[in-house]
Amino acid sequence: MRIADFDYSLPAELIAQYPAPARRGSRLLDVGAELTDRQFSELPQLLRAGDLLVFNDSRVIPARLHGRKHTGGQVEVLVERVTDDTDALVHLRASKSPKPGATIVFDDGAEALVKGRSDAFFLLQFSEPVLPLLERSGEMPLPPYLDRPADAADCDRYQTVYARDPGAVAAPTAGLHFDEAMLAETAAKGVRHAFVTLHVGAGTFQALRQEEVTENRLHSERLCVDEACCEAIRQTRASGGRVIAVGTTSVRALETASAGGEVAPFSGETDLFIMPGYAFKSVDALLTNFHLPQSSLLILVAAFAGTNRILEAYRHAVRERYRFFSYGDSMFVTPESSA
Repeated sequence: MRIADFDYSLPAELIAQYPAPARRGSRLLDVGAELTDRQFSELPQLLRAGDLLVFNDSRVIPARLHGRKHTGGQVEVLVERVTDDTDALVHLRASKSPKPGATIVFDDGAEALVKGRSDAFFLLQFSEPVLPLLERSGEMPLPPYLDRPADAADCDRYQTVYARDPGAVAAPTAGLHFDEAMLAETAAKGVRHAFVTLHVGAGTFQALRQEEVTENRLHSERLCVDEACCEAIRQTRASGGRVIAVGTTSVRALETASAGGEVAPFSGETDLFIMPGYAFKSVDALLTNFHLPQSSLLILVAAFAGTNRILEAYRHAVRERYRFFSYGDSMFVTPESSA
């Protein structure tokens, strides 16, 4: 199984550079027994009373900072993970990498000491608490395929309306389509809501380096699945409802928490790489955006719904001029066995 098996041709103009004017204004490709073109506003028609929507409530932090070394050289810092009140692992871009002991001065006057390196990351100790500094001076870390700087609108639209736990540097984008009215509409239909937390790292945009799929390893991400979510899943299963993951991050969180066979509370790290042949334990349907060619996220969706079936859905989406990636359109996917 090679990563080239999960490729498709995508015209550059189909990569959405900005969100739709309204959150629910995107399109929705229904990947069931047949491919059906819908609007996201039709999602409640695909849900049943007794179903459970599982959302990732991770909040994107404005993780990009600009500064300079004591020599005057410009530095761009992308915080990957806040490890303590004033410490963080970061990606650092500079003409020449600073050495341990060097100081970075940011544009607003805050400083950070370079304490060392950990693999591809630098460990910085900031002169003040990291999260308040980022909220004051940081920029939203838009994905690399959005060929533009972040603007004021991204502070709102590159964040789900239910985000509450800060720590992600990339949005759980399947949830960007939901507004408060859609949450209320699904609840009024008898669809329950539950939440997990998985802080998406910048590694989600990194290409798989090994041609053989099974030889690749994913970056590790923090997650939490609490007892309230587990109990909601147990009740849903007992009543015959479906567990519907909103986004691949929710899938990875639930499946990590189900490693023992049944979902159980989990707090820790995951590097779970789901690929064809994986036996899903907790997820019955999936709402997701369109993902990059040859990516681990596309491979996950193919594992859930069948590789040929998903690649045909992607080819259909290209022909029908759907919008792709973070600010693009969505898919509602049921397993191949269900279809």
